[in-house]
Amino acid sequence: MTFKLSRDGWLLLVTCAVRSFAYGFLSVILGLYLDALGLSAATIGWIFTAALAGGAVMTLLLTSVADTMGRKFLLVVGALLMAAAGVAFAVTSNPWFLAIAAVLGTISPSGKDIGPFLSIEQAILPQTTDDRNRTTIFSVYNLVGSLAGALGALAVAAPSFFLFSQLEGYRYLIWGYVCCALLLAFLFGLLSPSVEGARKRDPAAPRAGLNRSRGIVIKLAALFSLDAFAGAFIVQSIMAYWFYLRYNVDLKSLGGIFFGTNVLAALSFLAAPAIARRYGLLNTMVFTHLPSNVLLLLVPLMPSVEWAVAVLLLRHLLSQMDVPTRQSYTMAVVEPDERAASAGVLSVARNVGAAVAPLFTGAILAAPALGLPFLLAGGLKIVYDLWIFGVFRHVKPPEEQR
Repeated sequence: MTFKLSRDGWLLLVTCAVRSFAYGFLSVILGLYLDALGLSAATIGWIFTAALAGGAVMTLLLTSVADTMGRKFLLVVGALLMAAAGVAFAVTSNPWFLAIAAVLGTISPSGKDIGPFLSIEQAILPQTTDDRNRTTIFSVYNLVGSLAGALGALAVAAPSFFLFSQLEGYRYLIWGYVCCALLLAFLFGLLSPSVEGARKRDPAAPRAGLNRSRGIVIKLAALFSLDAFAGAFIVQSIMAYWFYLRYNVDLKSLGGIFFGTNVLAALSFLAAPAIARRYGLLNTMVFTHLPSNVLLLLVPLMPSVEWAVAVLLLRHLLSQMDVPTRQSYTMAVVEPDERAASAGVLSVARNVGAAVAPLFTGAILAAPALGLPFLLAGGLKIVYDLWIFGVFRHVKPPEEQR
């Protein structure tokens, strides 16, 4: 796999790695940490909802002004808010303070980007390479994030080597999250002025940046919100909590499981560009996602924890091929000068969809043996796959119009 990438592009790969590493360990321990603080499953669920809704709010606020206040500046601000939220989680057990911190600081229960970072970086990345390499760069970007997230999941075992108590170990990891956020702010400060968006020549153009692409973005937003709503039932924190409740899996084993899922997801990123070049971006998105969602339905139906983990790992070999292809597709079918606004709107749509599902955490985890998170997520994601294919099968990116 060869590609050309500017210095800013390489720097964004590093920031993606740092952030994903932090989200990787935080997402594994977050539900367990809040449980150790004495919070109920229902309270944990609405804190997760606050975190996901906060990601949507911060994304909408920051991306809407990214091209006027500066992308670099807002990335630094976002990283500092992330650090402040980590401090709040480390020093208080008050659920209201935790919810406020989660809203303002883009705490991620999913292990994935939920704040403005992804939207702004996604708008910058096409500027660091050419159209021919766009899907490859998005694949590498997601590959780096997945591998770093895998290492983060593995890092949850680190406190046990120092014989800390369970709660102390969780807190040290959260302080590690704060350090990662501060490093992120420093790295964003190294970006060059070329990451900023091109100024519109027409002073009468809408400030939000959505004009010619509005129709496509609205349709994609509706579909992506459904996919994210489904995916929020199986964010890493909820899956870790489910394995803990259903099979009493310990923290070290959970770290190993999610290290494996992230590594296998990374392998799927490597395959995505070649498959997309042969079959097309939308076909790759849909027809790799469908079988992965069938496997998701099977996880809670397995007779033992070993079989459940095996099916989950197999699912992750396919589950993420749609991510770089989806990002490349959406950036290709919208106008170049509307990419930042489009990415922001689509990210908000995903975050809003994702914010609703954790409200049901208490109910769906009340009977872990039923495996409702997996059944709901798998079923709804299959609906999404069929729907997006039906709506967009005739909308081709530039490289597929020849």
